[in-house]
Amino acid sequence: MVRVPFRAAADRVRHRLSRLARPASRSRTAAPKASRATDRTGATAPGGPKAPRPAVPGDLAAPAPRPWLRALGMLAVVVLGAWLGLLAVGSIRTPVGPMDTNMTLRPSLTGGSKINVAPLGALELDSHIAPLRLDVDVDRLDPERSQALVDQPERFSGLQDEVTRDVAAGTGELAVRSCVAVISGATALGLVVYRRPRRALAAGGLALTLLAASGVSAYATWNPKSVLEPKFSGLLSSAPSLVGDARSIVTEFDIYQQELARLVTNVTKLYDATSTLPVYQPDPGTIRALHVSDIHLNPAAWHIIASLVEQYEIDVIIDSGDTMDHGSAAENGFLDPIRDLGAPYVWVRGNHDSTVTQDYLKKFRNVRVLDDGKAVNVGGLRIAGTGDASFTPDRTAPVGGKAAAQLEGARLASALRDQERAGTPVDIAVAHDPNTARETDGTVPLVLSGHLHRRINEQLKLGTRLKVEGSTGGGGLRAVQNEKPEKVHASVLYLDRSTRRLQAWDEITLGGLGLTTAEVSRHLPEENLKKDSPVPPSSSPSPTGSGTRPTPSP
Repeated sequence: MVRVPFRAAADRVRHRLSRLARPASRSRTAAPKASRATDRTGATAPGGPKAPRPAVPGDLAAPAPRPWLRALGMLAVVVLGAWLGLLAVGSIRTPVGPMDTNMTLRPSLTGGSKINVAPLGALELDSHIAPLRLDVDVDRLDPERSQALVDQPERFSGLQDEVTRDVAAGTGELAVRSCVAVISGATALGLVVYRRPRRALAAGGLALTLLAASGVSAYATWNPKSVLEPKFSGLLSSAPSLVGDARSIVTEFDIYQQELARLVTNVTKLYDATSTLPVYQPDPGTIRALHVSDIHLNPAAWHIIASLVEQYEIDVIIDSGDTMDHGSAAENGFLDPIRDLGAPYVWVRGNHDSTVTQDYLKKFRNVRVLDDGKAVNVGGLRIAGTGDASFTPDRTAPVGGKAAAQLEGARLASALRDQERAGTPVDIAVAHDPNTARETDGTVPLVLSGHLHRRINEQLKLGTRLKVEGSTGGGGLRAVQNEKPEKVHASVLYLDRSTRRLQAWDEITLGGLGLTTAEVSRHLPEENLKKDSPVPPSSSPSPTGSGTRPTPSP
């Protein structure tokens, strides 16, 4: 009888070790029920089944609970089900003015809105921040409604209100349909995965909660002025026609629906460009300047510049240098197409341009070469500039480096102050090196430069705006040595003709060598974005062929 307690203790130790060796997924409930054939000491009777052992707190053999895995699985089911629901039934077809559109909510990491205008491209708007994006696909221009506008041009004055009502009705219906789609999709997928009605209903409820949270996020971050700075991608030749003129953007637009209404009006004109649809009277008070830089002997740049001059009706081209690679006399023939660009050409010397290049350009009748702070009146603007302080055709470190560039900038700033004291203040200063350009802070409203092959837009401490342009030549012929093609950059600047202050600008980006992409991003100075002036009545339309030029704008 003495050995019975020892045998029972040994059995318990042996049982615990076997439990530790078993897979953690095996539950204690799988242990066979103990037989009642035990003696009073609790030992198992010989030949009988083992007695059950009470659970021991902290037993390592017990499976570790992982509720976060279950929650993550539920979240995955909800998100996938909601997405499938949106894909299946989460869109509506609705008329917006003369257009037939398809509105859809899509999952997105960044939010915003996207307006697809086939075959021209798309407008992307930073309208809100939420895991949902609003897609508006413009399917077609309804011929009957379009003809009604042709027959009754006075209806254009009420088109904005009509579009606002259509958009409000469409988005309201889309919100209801999306709620149903999200809840149904998540519930259905939950039922398939879990096969339990309660878990499926929980998935539907969680989907509704997430959708409500997304709606609150979109409402809290809603930016009604996002249409002031859209990003257009698609056919470059059609991009400028899709928006109103720069002056109207600054003074007339205020809220999202009005912006979208104006957009639809312009899209209507695009779709029916060959008909007698009226167009709006262009704004004669806008000066358009094309800023290019760092062409680096790329002959394709001249075709791009000529196209932009024609498309945007450019008043003056401003080149901030590095047109050449070595500045040799043998390269001078590359400059000859400047004569036929169709606009005055203002140029400053870059560190890859030589005085030989400069002297050759001085012979062109449409070219104004700026150096040593010289100022000229071109295209309604007074522009001054200086050549680069260094000549480094072999890309070695510039002699004097940043210090030489800053010294040249100080000379330019002094010349600008002299111009202001003489009663002929300068509107735009030009220098190739941004280090030179920064020294003009406080002496001119706007200074342009290049050199870096990337864009910079910066408001300097004393109020001067610095705009650094990328490479209009896509880095030049040397760009083929790079792993990826360098993009082509140019900018169209819109300035008020009376104040000659910058109103807005378009940043034009083309794909580099072998690429065919095109993108136009419109931007406004911060001071214009902060304006909350009331919206005046829309301008009256005038018939096509009135003798005024079409106004491509930011």
